[in-house]
Amino acid sequence: MSEILLHEVGLRDGLQIEEQTVPTERKLDWIGRLVESGIDLVQVGSFVNPQKVPQMADTDTLFREIGTRGLGKRGCTFTALVLNEKGLERGLACGVEYFCMGVSASDTHSRKNTGMTTEEAAGRIIAMGRQTLAAGKGLQVSVQSAFGCGYEGTVPKERVLALVERFLEAGFTSLSLADTAGHADPAQVEDLFGTIHERAPQARLACHLHNTYGLGLANAYAALRAGATSFESAFGGLGGCPFTAVAAGNVCTEDLVHMLHRMNLRHDVKIEPLAELAHDAAAFFGRDLPGTVQRTGAIPHPGRYGGGVKP
Repeated sequence: MSEILLHEVGLRDGLQIEEQTVPTERKLDWIGRLVESGIDLVQVGSFVNPQKVPQMADTDTLFREIGTRGLGKRGCTFTALVLNEKGLERGLACGVEYFCMGVSASDTHSRKNTGMTTEEAAGRIIAMGRQTLAAGKGLQVSVQSAFGCGYEGTVPKERVLALVERFLEAGFTSLSLADTAGHADPAQVEDLFGTIHERAPQARLACHLHNTYGLGLANAYAALRAGATSFESAFGGLGGCPFTAVAAGNVCTEDLVHMLHRMNLRHDVKIEPLAELAHDAAAFFGRDLPGTVQRTGAIPHPGRYGGGVKP
């Protein structure tokens, strides 16, 4: 059970596409609920240009408030996404202990997301990753658009593996594959994660999946079968990359946790706080969210947390 890590990215990937800005105090309340649920990691935000992604303008403040309020002492790790050296500098200054950074395997997506080609971004991210580790901080690197691109279509497997090899050669052992466009299918997920797990059994493999075409949970199960042990998701199924052709939500956290419960895994993580948070977010944004369990309730199951959670 302790081998599987759950990484909540709703406050970053979930909110970055939303036009209605969530106030800082409400974000801090949502962070507290996520900590209460037993989630292992919470991605608080990203250090990006606030003019391009206004929702992330308070990321520095959030990290400082997390420290002031002692939320970091409750067994949860708080992470941040950085895209460039300035973002890393800001993160180090406000006390981030775990950084996420990545490179898109699609040149087109890379240019739209970062203004750099894949090759340019890879060189900079590797240098930033080394700086992060030298500072004694945690690091996860990812290959974005690993399963396809909304602009380019198919992304060759060899292109993804070449980026993974560069990360491994740099000494990075926490690796994530991101289905940024939501193009992945279970067979493809199992094949790609399985190949990397076979080549680098020492690496901790994470998956960041989108539910654009309804295959999110099926792909998460395929990744689990193939050796992935860390799963990124967003409460309520919020999210979507604003720099891809068809933006759609992440795998829903409470649905993922419910699936794991049914498999007798991670039943230490509570569904009820996650469902309540999804309800709160739906009320705030004034619309139904795509997550399922927060509407239907969990399947009752004796001996496991979650039987009796109300929709």
